[in-house]
Amino acid sequence: MKLLFVADPLDTFKTYKDSTFAMMREAARRGHVILACEPQQLVWVRGSRVTARRAVEITLTGDADDWYTVAATADVALADVDAVLMRKDPPFDSEFFYATHLLSQAEREGARVFNKPSALREHPEKLAILEFPQFISPTVVTRDPAEIRAFHAEHRDIILKPLDGMGGMGIFRVKDDGLNLGSIIETLNQGGAQTVMVQRFIPAISEGDKRILIIGGKPVPHCLARIPQGGEVRGNLAAGGKGVARPLTARDREIAEYLGPILAARGLLLVGLDVIGENVTEINVTSPTCFQEITDQSGFDVARMFVDALEEALA
Repeated sequence: MKLLFVADPLDTFKTYKDSTFAMMREAARRGHVILACEPQQLVWVRGSRVTARRAVEITLTGDADDWYTVAATADVALADVDAVLMRKDPPFDSEFFYATHLLSQAEREGARVFNKPSALREHPEKLAILEFPQFISPTVVTRDPAEIRAFHAEHRDIILKPLDGMGGMGIFRVKDDGLNLGSIIETLNQGGAQTVMVQRFIPAISEGDKRILIIGGKPVPHCLARIPQGGEVRGNLAAGGKGVARPLTARDREIAEYLGPILAARGLLLVGLDVIGENVTEINVTSPTCFQEITDQSGFDVARMFVDALEEALA
């Protein structure tokens, strides 16, 4: 099969931990052809089809640094490959949004796109949890500073986060004393111009912010607990968290087995749930990661499970 990965520049991949690379490596092992482009290479012209201009066909070398060579470069209509994998990293900004519309047009022309573009649009990673209140901690989403202050007055220890952040960026904790709450609201809320998510602080973060992967509606049996280090409240690996693979708990499975089939039915082949204690904090659908960390520590081959599910979806 021919697989087109729409992703960040190949030269920026950190192959020792990159999940997209793990997908490519497993697909190549099975003999599939690997093509790649960046979102800005997607073009639609009236009378034609959505095309990846100058897409590269790559061969994996097995070298950690010079990990690929370019076998060919060509304009490729997305409907002419077997699958398009949208793997552009967050943030979900306007350009990402526009790219999903081009991918939806490609679907109308016959392309198979994973994750489904309309599902990407309908599941912003922080707001998607609102549909499942039974699995989340006390939460408010608002542009009103007074609402934030009232939430703090009720819960006393809170987390504030922007809706478009990634890797733990822009996350603040305000404890009972309310120290710097006004300044943090000003920073995130921008005078009422920016919507903010506020949640009650979950002490179980000390045990890790768990990334639970769901592939084809089924949970990977191990998660990656990202444990804050030093004085940090954030467990994100990008913020210095330590990743420790662990088997899923009974609660983890309950959450994943409930959400998995629902999200898979909407065209989300791959989902990354963020779970702290017994609460879902995010539903990641743009470019879920942690394949290699889970595989390296647990021995469970996540990339193999993913390509199995992809092949099944295309059968």
